[in-house]
Amino acid sequence: MEKYQHYIDGAFVDPSSGRWFETFNPYTGKPWAEMARGDAIDVERAVAAAHCAFESGPWKTTTASERGALLRRIGDLVARDAEKLAAIEVRDNGKLMAEMLAQVRYIPQWYYYYGGLADKIEGSVIPLDKRGYLNYTKYEPLGVVAIITPWNSPLMLTTWKLAPALAAGNTAVIKPSEFTSASALEFAKLLDEAGVPPGVVNIVTGFGGEVGTPLIEHDKVAKVAFTGSDATGKKIYAAAAQTMKHVTMELGGKSPNIVFADADLDDAVNGAISGIFAATGQTCLAGSRLLVEDSIHDDFLDRLVTRAKTARMGDPASLDTQVGPMTTLPQYQKVLDYIAIALGEGATLVAGGKPAEQPECGDGWFVEPTIFKDVKNDMRIAQEEVFGPVLSVIRFKDEDDAVRIANETIYGLAAGVWTRDIGRAIRMTEALHAGTVWVNTYRATSFMSPFGGYRQSGIGRENGAEMIKEYLQTKSVWMNFGAPSTNPFVQR
Repeated sequence: MEKYQHYIDGAFVDPSSGRWFETFNPYTGKPWAEMARGDAIDVERAVAAAHCAFESGPWKTTTASERGALLRRIGDLVARDAEKLAAIEVRDNGKLMAEMLAQVRYIPQWYYYYGGLADKIEGSVIPLDKRGYLNYTKYEPLGVVAIITPWNSPLMLTTWKLAPALAAGNTAVIKPSEFTSASALEFAKLLDEAGVPPGVVNIVTGFGGEVGTPLIEHDKVAKVAFTGSDATGKKIYAAAAQTMKHVTMELGGKSPNIVFADADLDDAVNGAISGIFAATGQTCLAGSRLLVEDSIHDDFLDRLVTRAKTARMGDPASLDTQVGPMTTLPQYQKVLDYIAIALGEGATLVAGGKPAEQPECGDGWFVEPTIFKDVKNDMRIAQEEVFGPVLSVIRFKDEDDAVRIANETIYGLAAGVWTRDIGRAIRMTEALHAGTVWVNTYRATSFMSPFGGYRQSGIGRENGAEMIKEYLQTKSVWMNFGAPSTNPFVQR
């Protein structure tokens, strides 16, 4: 089996404890590599390296234009090694090669985009109401950023955080998911090749309580950027508050995908399939609640079930596979538990609902694409994030009813609307409580467009030009060039 060490201060190093843990291939259900099992000592080493690099290393004197050029070199190297990195991700998290290769080939755009923004971070001169003073603002990096990522799209979600963090001049300690750490460590090799100074980016692998907690609580960490479940996000938020850290969090979702009777139904079926069965439903933006207008409900459901039953399951490394395995054994068991919960609540199973039995699925953790009808919006299957290929179909009567159902959730990450009526489309985008609303499409994202959630789906935004300020702080500078001395006991 392969063996992956931590990456600290520009070098690959063994865990301080000498302990390792196995990472599994979801398609075979067998371990394929050993990862360093980090602890608080490893976190201390990584944070110290990042803090030193921020305060006194060559990174501190690197110009913004030089940072931009460095990010563009990273992008070039990721583009060069895209096939290798995608293959590692497929082996480690079981997602489709077709999707992961496209995803990794897209990742360089983040480094190019934020590399271009690095030397365009500009403050302002304030036209004051006071004579004799010059006042201007400047943006400065925060310091050490803790980047904590989930297992579903490891490199992409790391990139969403790391590219703007580096562009802004911060340093970073990355804690990838214990289930999918390999691609981050393969990526670390490219950082060396690109010329990133030692300590600027560090990676410590291991478990949440042993690595994540001491990282979040460290007094030299200035910000936590996290993607994961809302339950974990709340714990991180509370811990970060103890030292007033900056946070951005992209958390869970129970996104409504809303189909009106006037929609192009073939397109809407594709959108519903994409929303829940792409990536085996293991995405925070999954359209896991399908809201269908009464008058087309039965016809649309027939089309959807017919299409879902044709999905090809099997080896995720094969380019013609459409649905891969669950990434982790605990998640596989969780999805099956939720299917049982839905049946117990009175939802009607119309497709799937059990582990896949096809020979091409081998010993992997596969769940059939599953569809429930007769779902009520207050059922657990409609309110709780399953994070798997399980779709809840809910009827609605009209626009107002659709909006009410869509918004009756603790989440607000995304929503989809399918209609030919432009007026309705605009009304729906204004009424839905979601950070992203797609009209006649689903699952579209870009490095140029902000992404994040309302309510318990998160804090802050990722992507886009404005979000680089999530990794900066504002300093206001006052200069007296002629204001007379006044009473020192009165505020100027």
